This record gives sequence, C-alpha cells and structure tokens, in this order.
Amino acid sequence: MTLVLILAAACGRGPTDDILPGGVPARTDLHDASGLPSPAVRTVNRNDAGWRLIYHPGRAPAGSEQQAARALCGLERRRVAQIVRLPLEAPQDDPGAAKIDIICA
Repeated sequence: MTLVLILAAACGRGPTDDILPGGVPARTDLHDASGLPSPAVRTVNRNDAGWRLIYHPGRAPAGSEQQAARALCGLERRRVAQIVRLPLEAPQDDPGAAKIDIICA
C-alpha cells in the first residue's frame, strides 16, 4: 500500500486549473489552437507581449500568420494588433522555420 502511494505521488499532479495570462487555461493545446497543420507548428507560447509562434511557412497554407494570430488572440477574446517577424537565433537548427510575435489588443 505504501508503494502505491509513493508511486502515485511521484507521477506528478493531475490536470491543472492554472490560467495563462489573458485568461487561457494552461491545459489548452496551443499547437492545435493555432489553427495551423501540426507538421507546420514548432512552438507556441504565451509571453508578456502576446504570443510567440515558430512554424514552417512552407508546410502551412497561405495566410497562415494571420490565421494563427486570429486564433491565438481569439483565445483571449481580443483582436490582433500586430504581427512582428523576428530572426531566428540559430536558423540552421530548423531550416525554413520562421518566428513571429503576435500582439493582441
């Protein structure tokens, strides 16, 4: 019985009710929420300015930046204020990838 309790405690906590800035539940699948095809998405995260997205434009449909921005800002029930293209620190690590910051108003 003690072994079962120790193993249960070691498995970590269950589903979270934590909330990201903007009121987005932390359990949200942000890759799926971006609206982009899964082979195109590398990372999606929430930061102080809004959202950061690293993706492969060649694996996504035309207009994918705007689509992802609307979807991610929509999680917060806000509109898109700006999409900023940023350079990748190590573009050779993931050739063809692009990084953008999405700012919601």
